[in-house]
Amino acid sequence: MKIISDLHIHSRYSRATSKALDIANLEKYARIKGLSLLGTGDFTHPLWLKELKSSLADDGSGIMRTKTGFLFLLQTEVSLMYTQNKKGRKVHLIILAPDFQTVDKINSWLLTRGRLDYDGRPIFGMDCISFTETIKEIDERIEIVPAHAWTPWFGVFGSMSGFDSIEECFAEQAKNIHMIETGLSSDPAMNWRLSALDRYSLISNSDSHSFWPWRIGRECNICEVKELSYESLIKTFVTRKGFVETIEVDPAYGKYHFDGHRACGISMSPAEAKKHSNICPVCKRPLTIGVLHRVEELADRAEGFVPEGAVPFRRILPLSEVIAAATGSSVASKATFREYYGLVGRFGSEMNVLLSADEKELVNECGEKIAGLIIQNRKGALEVTPGYDGEYGVLKVGRPEFRADDDEKKLVMKEKNKPDAQKGLSEFI
Repeated sequence: MKIISDLHIHSRYSRATSKALDIANLEKYARIKGLSLLGTGDFTHPLWLKELKSSLADDGSGIMRTKTGFLFLLQTEVSLMYTQNKKGRKVHLIILAPDFQTVDKINSWLLTRGRLDYDGRPIFGMDCISFTETIKEIDERIEIVPAHAWTPWFGVFGSMSGFDSIEECFAEQAKNIHMIETGLSSDPAMNWRLSALDRYSLISNSDSHSFWPWRIGRECNICEVKELSYESLIKTFVTRKGFVETIEVDPAYGKYHFDGHRACGISMSPAEAKKHSNICPVCKRPLTIGVLHRVEELADRAEGFVPEGAVPFRRILPLSEVIAAATGSSVASKATFREYYGLVGRFGSEMNVLLSADEKELVNECGEKIAGLIIQNRKGALEVTPGYDGEYGVLKVGRPEFRADDDEKKLVMKEKNKPDAQKGLSEFI
């Protein structure tokens, strides 16, 4: 059975998320995208957990189902902020759980350490070592995955508060870490440059704060499993047997690929940053050191090395952004949605359009310009101006100022006045 999964999302109870984020919209847009399994996000939040329990059924497999049969896996993210080795640390972790009973036990323990009701991604003042030890005591089946492992502020390897190895962060509990999440600003090829990461499976997820098709599933995992269960899926990821590939955006697209200063409009490659001693030439303060720079600091292999048994990947940007770039429109425009739904209606899902639709049929459906960019995208041939210091990367085709996050900000403003996503779409299609 083929499973395309995005196992790191958020609910409307997390900060800076769409207020129309609910199970119905997640299912709708996951199906349009071509995903077959979503993380639930935010199972630590009491109001969201109440919705999950009323919307999802567990048949004993550890995979939850909606009334219409769409699949979810219980998932949340926590933020650990603490001091270790005389340095302030901020590490985000994904937690995957096999059933609601286990979730209740996790939440009962976390409530002894702080509140859960103020944010879908709660913050705790404990280190990764003791956190992992207690979580595994609750249930050995729980998986802990360092989230967006390279981002400067909250990644396990982040330049601002991270560590130089999994072992340095987790100590003896490193034995219980089996996977890491690459994040938007890195891809497997960058992680392959560190021999110390060979033992960890590399998974890719969207960390989506909305259900819009340029967010949800922009990074995902493709697996072939013999049976559909929590244990079978986790085993597939950990052993890599049946782990077919990951879909990654170009890491330059991520918000922290290059070094830079957003306030000063300064973006630099690692080599350029080193020439400036990692100091911003405008304000004379330290630059935010990006993921590429950090990888090069820790790498013990040359660029291009592929370890034995590595899971392959493809670099693919979301279809909405490709269409918007081709037409010079915005990602949330009426014209973009019209083309998007035409293609999805013709080929069944966005994933089918991006990965397998016949080129001639694409041309017949959407014309040579859009079809040509879709094929270039499929080949990983679209160029992106690298993101830096919290700014997404920018496609080098279409209108030069194009940024998907700018367009999403406009949608968020619309949602405040019209929170129902189904009605809101009538403005665009």
